[in-house]
Amino acid sequence: MKRFAQCVSIILVMVMLCGWAAADTLEEVRKKGFIQAGVNGDIFGFGKPDEKGVWQGLDVDTARAIAAAVFGNADKVKYTPVTAKTRFTALQSGEVDVLTRNCTQTLTRDTAMGLDFCQVNFYDGQGFMVPKKLGIKSAKELNGATVCVLPGTTTELNAADYFRSNNMKMKPVVIENTAELYKAYFAGRCDCITSDTSQLAGNRAVAPNPADHILLPEIISKEPLAPAVRHGDNKWKDIVHYAVLAMIEAEELGVTSKNVDDMLKTSDPKIQRFLGVTPGNGEALGLDEKFAYNIVKQVGNYGEIFERNVGVNTPLKLERGLNALWTKGGLMYSPPFN
Repeated sequence: MKRFAQCVSIILVMVMLCGWAAADTLEEVRKKGFIQAGVNGDIFGFGKPDEKGVWQGLDVDTARAIAAAVFGNADKVKYTPVTAKTRFTALQSGEVDVLTRNCTQTLTRDTAMGLDFCQVNFYDGQGFMVPKKLGIKSAKELNGATVCVLPGTTTELNAADYFRSNNMKMKPVVIENTAELYKAYFAGRCDCITSDTSQLAGNRAVAPNPADHILLPEIISKEPLAPAVRHGDNKWKDIVHYAVLAMIEAEELGVTSKNVDDMLKTSDPKIQRFLGVTPGNGEALGLDEKFAYNIVKQVGNYGEIFERNVGVNTPLKLERGLNALWTKGGLMYSPPFN
């Protein structure tokens, strides 16, 4: 009987996975009339409601771009805050249609966890933040430090590897919720907090006294942050993938939310194809021919959403760096839209 029960359990899991693999997320999204996006909910500049309850951030704008592509309306999104521990389960179970929540693409997540990652929307790296009063100038001075870290993340593994490879010891303070983790750090429960530098900068920006905290110079990992979808639904993956790429391509073509209507009249064949004046791209994705136009008009190109949410004129004060266009020394590069 025990063996029989095990077989039944395996069959049920296989059926569930096959069901999701065969699911048409685009069809389901259109039926309900909105996209359910899994977001962080706690990171200023990436995903967090403002004082009026309106969701703001680079990851939020990524979800809005997907909605603009699918519905022609960037507001057709509902947001589900998910933690580092629950985010992948929420996607795998169908609770959300897409994760736009600072998720690092890794081999294991891309394979064994049954996820598919789309175009990177932010190239990041893990760093360390400490109180300025400690006088620490380098992460190599952190031997014996208590370190606030999220469990079940690449951050936790990277920190352990860094300390071990530098013959140092750390005392982890593990808290699952991002907001509670930063509260613990700002309350002095740990000497240091480690995370993606974007998260560190975002949470420092809303700290009681931002100037009291410094980011150490060491970057100890590669963190390509990208939207994620369920494995096996290539149609939906293509849509999410090209929604992000459309913002990157728009910036390279010089198409902005302010000039996109004028650009409809251009004689440039690349821009005509991109904006759907010359048809074909929309049909290939199963979308309206003006999907890219709708993204740029309602959300903006990549440069616009970067500068609006996390750029040098925001509290985060982040330079473009790796997130600049490839023509300006960065990694943002889109294949041709044809």
